[in-house]
Amino acid sequence: MTMKATVSWAALALAAGLGASLPAAAQTAGAWTGAYVGGHLGYGFQPGDGGERVLFDTDLNGSYGDTVRTGAGVDAFSPGFCGGTAKGRTPGEGCNGDDDGVDVGIRAGYDLQYGSFLVGALAELSYLDVQDGVAAFSTTPASYSFSRELEFLAALRLRAGVATDRFLVYATGGLAWGDVDSSFQSTNTANAFLPRGDKGAWGWQLGAGAEAKLNQTLSVGLEYLYTRLDDDRYVVRTARGTAPATNPFLLVNPDGTDMRRGDSDFSVNTVRLTVTYRFGG
Repeated sequence: MTMKATVSWAALALAAGLGASLPAAAQTAGAWTGAYVGGHLGYGFQPGDGGERVLFDTDLNGSYGDTVRTGAGVDAFSPGFCGGTAKGRTPGEGCNGDDDGVDVGIRAGYDLQYGSFLVGALAELSYLDVQDGVAAFSTTPASYSFSRELEFLAALRLRAGVATDRFLVYATGGLAWGDVDSSFQSTNTANAFLPRGDKGAWGWQLGAGAEAKLNQTLSVGLEYLYTRLDDDRYVVRTARGTAPATNPFLLVNPDGTDMRRGDSDFSVNTVRLTVTYRFGG
């Protein structure tokens, strides 16, 4: 069984255990004990990644970090890289910045409160509008842009905190899966580009939050989450196309050169307002 599957089953088992413990805990249950549903609205933003590069595998041995060289031995990508998608063929034409955006979603969970201590589990589905790019520039001149967009995010988290009758402060963390849509574009019209890779990405979340009860069933809160997804499966094979055999991408291996973005971590920070309806309040 993989680590991801183990974490998923452990979280589900704990959630089930919490539910099963309810009858025994009924006499000591606090004000926050019970099932709940809710939603959130906030903003997702990415940490700065201006130093990101595109990595190359010129001999197709699965190891990235090779230098693509011209027939004269010059670094074919000496013009450099940028942390965004290219606007044209050269660095002087600039790059589009990464896009941050809205974070909206729904959740359902279960909490148990013993005295001032609370523990619980929740499942969440979010829609995010964030996009992350990186571009490389060759001496041709030409640009090569990778872009990935995170649209939907599913999470299964545990949380633990300190609660009074009206207020709750907690830490939370768990497993996440993101619907990551990756794409590639280039101004190079000689070579052929063959992308491959999975669309989704697994990862984890860690954060903290606070809630305040408006009445017995309704509460509002503020929450921060850091999400990191392992997104390293999208690879583009630069094959021959109409290019001559002396093309820099073909010099080491005539089948071409593989390239991928250097940062395999797709990280997003989110700050959101939450609204929760608690059953049996």
